[in-house]
Amino acid sequence: MDAKQTPVKTPAKPIKPIGIYARLHSAKQLIGKVAKNATNPHFKKSYADINALLETVEPVLWDNGLVLLQPIKDDVVMTQIVDIETGEMVESWMRLPLITDPQKILSAVTYFRRGTLQSLLSLQAIDDDGQMAAAAPKVKPAITNDRFEKALLAISKNEFTVEQLQSTYLLTDLQLKAIQL
Repeated sequence: MDAKQTPVKTPAKPIKPIGIYARLHSAKQLIGKVAKNATNPHFKKSYADINALLETVEPVLWDNGLVLLQPIKDDVVMTQIVDIETGEMVESWMRLPLITDPQKILSAVTYFRRGTLQSLLSLQAIDDDGQMAAAAPKVKPAITNDRFEKALLAISKNEFTVEQLQSTYLLTDLQLKAIQL
């Protein structure tokens, strides 16, 4: 090659755009858990407020070519994530309740923005005000008479206690009377 000759450049391969789901997948790999920074005084539970969510997810979305929008249209709070390159979009939305108090409306909007964003990205979060109400009480299994007799024998040999029996099984009135004797 002559010193005056310039090397021939091979044409660059055209960059194939990746779809929104691949971008979301990449972003979700980086988001991780959102730090809880607020406490619900009524339920005394901690949660990540809307600002913590936005501070965590927006830079990662942006780095992956995605933009987050949260418009309100016709009493519906929407969370939209748009692929900047292709215009593809995924969204989650919730209809606002009929409220006339402006402060309560803004509170609901903020709450719904947080909920739709958490839902859309499947963010790891604790249900800060519904978890306890939704938790079903644990029901103890009933004990058969044969097994009850074996438990009484184990109690007499100090291999099992009455407290263990009561905490493990749902006992009938007759069985309760038998262990109180």
